Amino acid sequence: MLHEAMGTSSEDPAPAHADADDTPDLLRRWHGGDRQALRELLNRHLGWVRSRVQQRLGDALRQNAETDDFLHEAVIEILEYTPRFLATDGDTFRRLVTRIVENMLREQHEFYGRMRRDRARQAPLPDDSVLCLDPRRRTATSPSQHAVRNEEEAWLRLAMELLPPEERDVIVLREWQGRSFGEIGEQLGIAENAARMRFARALARLADRVESLRRGEV
Repeated sequence: MLHEAMGTSSEDPAPAHADADDTPDLLRRWHGGDRQALRELLNRHLGWVRSRVQQRLGDALRQNAETDDFLHEAVIEILEYTPRFLATDGDTFRRLVTRIVENMLREQHEFYGRMRRDRARQAPLPDDSVLCLDPRRRTATSPSQHAVRNEEEAWLRLAMELLPPEERDVIVLREWQGRSFGEIGEQLGIAENAARMRFARALARLADRVESLRRGEV
């Protein structure tokens, strides 16, 4: 389960701030265009993210000469080019961002980062598409089919950020670039049938990630 993979452990660094948690409000302000809210989010949480990533991916992080610059830019990219989301608290926010940063440090970071930015520019989600990671705070509505499709796409995009690189890449190649399984296999160095099976497994994992996020399991 996603929450188990990202759950609290005795090795987790302490949160940067133990006072009243206004992370949800800062995220709302950021979604509304408040750049000061972005600076506050970075000030509150970047140190925790840095400590956690260093614990889990120290070698990969050290390969980036300016680690502070990398992490700063990575978190900004996440907030600018992934679907808008509202975390229930700072802990939820930090764990989600940390998991995405870890994936960015793994294979084909530049490739997928470029695809994320292109996707956001070419097919932007509506301004009011904000995903709530706390199912208790969602309200019952009867949205139009168009709104439902927009929300589904937003959940899928966010869940994509949490997939292992090898699964994320095969979905990008197949769904975003329209490659054949033969072409995908050639690029990934595997047989065509293996590419087809990896794609099927990746779609199943993506569906699981969406359901985990919907349940607020981050």
